[in-house]
Amino acid sequence: MTLKAIAWDIDGTLVDSEPLHHEALVATCAESGADLSDLPDQAFRGVHMRDVWARLAHRLPDGLTFEAWSAAISRYYSAHPERLVAVPGALAAFEGFAAMGLAQVCVSNSNRDIVDANLAALGIADRIVFSISLDDVAEGKPDPTPYIEACRRLEVAPREVVAIEDSPSGARSARRAGLTVVGYNLAAAYGRDVDIGIDGFTDLAAVIASRS
Repeated sequence: MTLKAIAWDIDGTLVDSEPLHHEALVATCAESGADLSDLPDQAFRGVHMRDVWARLAHRLPDGLTFEAWSAAISRYYSAHPERLVAVPGALAAFEGFAAMGLAQVCVSNSNRDIVDANLAALGIADRIVFSISLDDVAEGKPDPTPYIEACRRLEVAPREVVAIEDSPSGARSARRAGLTVVGYNLAAAYGRDVDIGIDGFTDLAAVIASRS
């Protein structure tokens, strides 16, 4: 393949943020009187906020809007950047792709405040071409729209972009948009929505370079 760009998912791929996402969700709902302690840890990994809302709205108080609920979760999340750490090896892979001269973007299912908090914590906000948040598209993952929009902004064909994802919904989104998909810890999706399966980022840049 002719490779021109890398499209990174953020949560769970570049940054180990899922524990903070879950904490923000549980704490915010508790403030509204909804006890979510029965949920398994990271129950909504890779699920965008409108789908989380759809599944939980019946447990939340009448009169609470999605907008107010989502904003409260974002405020909690953004107030705790010290909890955010890079996924082991991810930034080394980022540097490897940069050394190859590839454009790098971030495509997330989180809203803009959370995307910006993650990029600031990682220290790469000024080193990517752009980021796409849930606020920037009409439909989130697993719909292909986020990755289609990324390719449009990059002015490259989907087949010239590699997406790196850690969730089935994200891999499905990238696959449906026509990108080559690297699945991080996505064994269940091998052979369906993932072209390259990895369980770590060591030598990922070299693996991608060997295929391009």
